[in-house]
Amino acid sequence: MAAKQKLVYDFTEGNKDLKDLLGGKGANLAEMTNLGLPVPPGFTITTEACKTYLEKGDEPASLRDEVSAHLDALEQKMGKKLGQADDPLLVSVRSGAKFSMPGMMDTVLNIGLSDASVGGLAAQAGNERFAWDSYRRLIQMFGKTVMGVDGDRFEEALEAAKQGKGTSNDLELDAGDLKVLVKAFKGIVREDTGRDFPQDPREQMDLAIRAVFDSWNGDRARLYRRQERIPNDLGTAVNVCSMVFGNLGPDSGTGVAFTRDPSTGHQGVYGDYLQHAQGEDVVAGIRNTVPLADLEKLDKKSYDELMAIMATLENHYRDLCDIEFTIERGKLWMLQTRVGKRTAAAAFRIAVQLVDQGLIDLDEALTRVNGQQLAQLMFPRFDENTKAEYVAWGIAASPGAAVGKAVFDSYTAVKWSRSGEKVILVRRETNPDDLDGMIAAQGILTSRGGKTSHAAVVARGMGKTCVCGAEELEVDTKKRRFTTPDGRVVEEGDLISIDGSTGKVYVGEVPVVPSPVVEYFEGTLHAGADEQGGLVKAVHRIMAHADERRILRVRANADNGEDANRARRYGAQGIGLCRTEHMFLGEERRKEVEHLILADNDKDRETALKTLLPLQKGDFVELFQAMDGLPVTVRLLDPPLHEFLPDITELSVRVALAEARKDPNENDLRLLQAVHRLHEQNPMLGLRGVRLGLAIPGLFSMQVRAIAEAAAERKLAGGDPRAEIMIPLVGTVQELEIVRDDAETVLADVERTHNVELDIKLGTMIELPRAAVTAGQIAEAAEFFSFGTNDLTQTVWGFSRDDVEASFFTAYLEKGIFGVSPFETIDRDGVGALVKQAVEAGRATRPDLKLGVCGEHGGDPDSVHFFHEVGLDYVSCSPFRIPVARLEAGRAAVQTAGSDSR
Repeated sequence: MAAKQKLVYDFTEGNKDLKDLLGGKGANLAEMTNLGLPVPPGFTITTEACKTYLEKGDEPASLRDEVSAHLDALEQKMGKKLGQADDPLLVSVRSGAKFSMPGMMDTVLNIGLSDASVGGLAAQAGNERFAWDSYRRLIQMFGKTVMGVDGDRFEEALEAAKQGKGTSNDLELDAGDLKVLVKAFKGIVREDTGRDFPQDPREQMDLAIRAVFDSWNGDRARLYRRQERIPNDLGTAVNVCSMVFGNLGPDSGTGVAFTRDPSTGHQGVYGDYLQHAQGEDVVAGIRNTVPLADLEKLDKKSYDELMAIMATLENHYRDLCDIEFTIERGKLWMLQTRVGKRTAAAAFRIAVQLVDQGLIDLDEALTRVNGQQLAQLMFPRFDENTKAEYVAWGIAASPGAAVGKAVFDSYTAVKWSRSGEKVILVRRETNPDDLDGMIAAQGILTSRGGKTSHAAVVARGMGKTCVCGAEELEVDTKKRRFTTPDGRVVEEGDLISIDGSTGKVYVGEVPVVPSPVVEYFEGTLHAGADEQGGLVKAVHRIMAHADERRILRVRANADNGEDANRARRYGAQGIGLCRTEHMFLGEERRKEVEHLILADNDKDRETALKTLLPLQKGDFVELFQAMDGLPVTVRLLDPPLHEFLPDITELSVRVALAEARKDPNENDLRLLQAVHRLHEQNPMLGLRGVRLGLAIPGLFSMQVRAIAEAAAERKLAGGDPRAEIMIPLVGTVQELEIVRDDAETVLADVERTHNVELDIKLGTMIELPRAAVTAGQIAEAAEFFSFGTNDLTQTVWGFSRDDVEASFFTAYLEKGIFGVSPFETIDRDGVGALVKQAVEAGRATRPDLKLGVCGEHGGDPDSVHFFHEVGLDYVSCSPFRIPVARLEAGRAAVQTAGSDSR
């Protein structure tokens, strides 16, 4: 027979490693108890009890008896019983999940107090006011958090009592006033709930415990878990702790403390203290706190003891600690500790400080920071001292601060930008046609869309500031203006400022502070520069260790020399994706592509290809020069040809107007015919990728020749070009073999013509499920695979990203179907499983097969860890995300080594 599961632990029985079972608060209370620190006695109900309750709708059968046994032991230890009339034991009930979670049930203090015991508490404390103040607090907290009473009703009654006394300070209310207030509070409970405030102490405790369990599935808690990617099945623990009182008089109080500044990471005395108060008073802001350092003057004995305990805790946890404490008539009690949350800058500084103190090594320091924090440090930010008021609030889609003139279309954004103007592209929502404008703009603002919208995804990839879904703004692109909620009209050309870290939108210019971390990566700020309190030094030290430890190489997605040079400065080890379609942007080149599409005979097609050849070659020479000595993977033309033609509606109107004027334009007519001919119901699943190379003779051969001739030119000039040609959207090995044979013929011809030997690898993108499933066959004709996880995600899920993000994606995230968008972080169970299968099958066929990923997942922190686990050789991402990928690749290597050693 299986042993009965233990559901309740005394504080003396647990430790800090039992967070899964005891939650963060319970595990740390147990740890402090084990360290001999002054912790009020108590016990913790496990997360397993909560999970059973949530699954079955009722508490485990054995829970009540276990709680009774631990309560009995607590009563014996304290020498009094819960709610005892002449000398009541009072307890607090607090939630405590594994992760600190805003949105869980607020603490309820003073449980056990009732009409029968309030007099006993007054007698024992020698303070009638204290007893009635404690009772009104219990009814207020219990009524709001356990019984669901509108908290404003209690606040209004309290305010009325203070006004009646002619004061704004609750300390001015005497025992008589508080007795009246207690009666009013009990009346509010009766009116709102239809029942009296419970007088049975055990019933109070049991109801509070059940309310903690219920709060796990509260709206706020679920929302926070979705945002922070916390699993829904963890459950919460419940901590029952004997009360100590900070509201007994001026020799009592409560406070919070940090062992270092959580904002900057600097060492010192940080925190707040409030005399004559209980715990919630500090955060509620009912009275002004004093700096923690002032406690030394108020109560030096307690202050010195607190400083010693803080040092003990920091050395024990080897990290910044966040502490809650109470002083009861000169006696210090520790109520909570946890590893404290901190800003990104503080995280890097503290990690390095702890290394220098000998508390952790560099491997551990690397695990104490993450790529998301590094990205925050790289974005420019608004001056924190600004007094500007925001006019709208959207979704913080891509961090940073951007200031510029509002423009409402891409053409204007590019035109003004070329004239030296800084602009913010404002749209209802963006689409691929807006790419030029997004590149030209300082930032992007949309009134629609979310964190996974086109604007958000592209902006993050480019390192552009972006605020999406600012629904309060009425954007009118035709009139070239938007209207704020207060009726203010912002015309094109007016200055606006957007904060991608908060989602706030400002009218006018808000001062921007540049990021020293970006200056460091750009090479304009030396690693030893003593700015920002040593932030750059800390970043440099951790990045150097990440590079030393990582196994994954990091390449860039870059299409021109400027991006390639930036990527190299940021630490790129080559280019993993050069999208040749981006080389056809711009009026002149687009016309040449139109000529190719309109060509209806071999001669015209060859003429168009010959015109494009030198243009493509020049682009590749620039790339090979920028990445000299490093691999450059060039993807042959991938998107459907209709993307290079004018919009069908715009073109139809143009043709109709010309015909009405009896002045038809022959070229426009031919273009319109081509648009209709190439129109597809679902172009992303139509004539694109390798299919283009097979359907349009000479197209891929032209591109391969341009690559080869550029490589030959660089080699003859003394360079070291390392080209790799990638064939997109392959679904079967036969497609790859045909294109590969043609490419090898072209490469051999260029080698003969230029009398040079070229080592150019030929490989493919794995971006279709069939390619992943048949990867063993495809590897017979490929020297490398690069996983195109953007399209692989679309084809695995049957999603068109641009369509679904604008429709049901938000609902899927809210309902918990997605914890995070699969376009943001790789779907391990679906897309990831195909990647893993393809890796194993490909290497079984070709052991030396080089494997990488070139979708933007390559710069996502969580995805980088997955790619490390499945054994890829490199990840590739946009230049701005390269430092993040480098850092996460180092963290993945360290964490994998740590788990292997365990």
